[in-house]
Amino acid sequence: ATGGMWKPQQPLQKFLQNWPLRSATPTPSPLVPDKIEDELEMTMVCHRPEGLEQLEAQTNFTKRELQVLYRGFKNECPSGVVNEETFKQIYAQFFPHGDASMYAHYLFHAFDTTQTGSVKFEDFVTALSILLRGTVHEKLRWTFNLYDINKDGYINKEEMMDIVKAIYDMMGKYTYPVLKEDTPRQHVDVFFQKMDKNKDGIVTLDEFLESCQEDDNIMRSLQLFQNVM
Repeated sequence: ATGGMWKPQQPLQKFLQNWPLRSATPTPSPLVPDKIEDELEMTMVCHRPEGLEQLEAQTNFTKRELQVLYRGFKNECPSGVVNEETFKQIYAQFFPHGDASMYAHYLFHAFDTTQTGSVKFEDFVTALSILLRGTVHEKLRWTFNLYDINKDGYINKEEMMDIVKAIYDMMGKYTYPVLKEDTPRQHVDVFFQKMDKNKDGIVTLDEFLESCQEDDNIMRSLQLFQNVM
């Protein structure tokens, strides 16, 4: 029922609305030749990305799309990196009726794979590639990493509760007017019981993948949650 109640926006996709993420024919600048413009942009930032050929090989984006993505990223993040505060600002803008700060915090740390406190263009575009164009398996692995807050390779019940509660807090009372206070806990109890196959109190990656792919309810719920990314 939740999916029908709310048409989620995808803040990171909408973050730079002029990025044609699904289009391979972006509009070039009429004023400056592409090559000169690209070279200028590459020299104006603190962090310069890896070669676009390498990123093209590592992601599901074309080189032309990566050029457009880089321009957009540079416009929003002139230093060449994005920090947690930027994520919080993006999500606060898209979810004004809720408190998005904790979800933005967890999502940022899933993007910040090196745990340095900043996300480079390469990290950002690699994650976007998975979330927008990855296989089901790739998306599920990425989602597992989001829920595995302490990065120990497992999801425990409290971690799942923290993420789910952060999502409900972000959506706010106007999005889910009929939610009761204990709804997130009930949600987690049901899902965790299904996922923890051997009842040892933790969910492994294999258990997570198996549960999600065999249970339509879990998969539908995860797809709803992925839409808020």
